[in-house]
Amino acid sequence: MKDITKKYTNGEVTIVWKPALCIHSRNCFTGLNEVFHPQELPWVTPQHSTTEKIIEQIKKCPSGALSHYLNRDEGVQAPAVSTEIKVEMAPNGPLMVHGTISIKDASGNFARKENVTAFCRCGGSANKPFCDGTHRKIGFQG
Repeated sequence: MKDITKKYTNGEVTIVWKPALCIHSRNCFTGLNEVFHPQELPWVTPQHSTTEKIIEQIKKCPSGALSHYLNRDEGVQAPAVSTEIKVEMAPNGPLMVHGTISIKDASGNFARKENVTAFCRCGGSANKPFCDGTHRKIGFQG
């Protein structure tokens, strides 16, 4: 899957969307459908809500596909923070890893993932080892 990153802004906050990370939890549009509406293009319209509401909704994204930054902070390097890694199994869904991790693929290449990474547990993802939401389509239980 292509490593695509899209950005949308209301002038104060920029929403960063990485579709390859999306597990289609629907948390974004079920909580703030004036900004997130996947049946329309563009599917993200941040000018239709406040910066505070947008940030609160993005924090609910379980995969890390949605993130944000305040435009006044763009280019500012965040300080490195050492944090504990948390792993949880989503009911009938992916293995969620919270924290910054490095992943080594079969060819020996490393990828760095930050915030939340969703790993496939159902075996059906077209983007292995990452979840792509296929567990819902195939009725995965586990």
